Amino acid sequence: MSKDKAHNEKFQKLLIGKTISRCSYMTKKDAEQFGWYKRPLIIEFTDGSMLIPQMDDEGNDGGAVIYEDVPGKDNYEIIYTI
Repeated sequence: MSKDKAHNEKFQKLLIGKTISRCSYMTKKDAEQFGWYKRPLIIEFTDGSMLIPQMDDEGNDGGAVIYEDVPGKDNYEIIYTI
């Protein structure tokens, strides 16, 4: 199995079927505890799990996310850090 396929299957199991309950920017206190200067948007799900965008896979700072409404139509927004 390819690395891409293995990762895709892993993350599909984590995310498909979840329902978003709340979106809010990370608090200043939480960012300080992470040692971050930027505060990303946190996406929380009804089961208590969440997505926290990071600058890199080492967790060096909060990161931005691209939201694309219709792929290929240049209709997108950047969910930036603050």
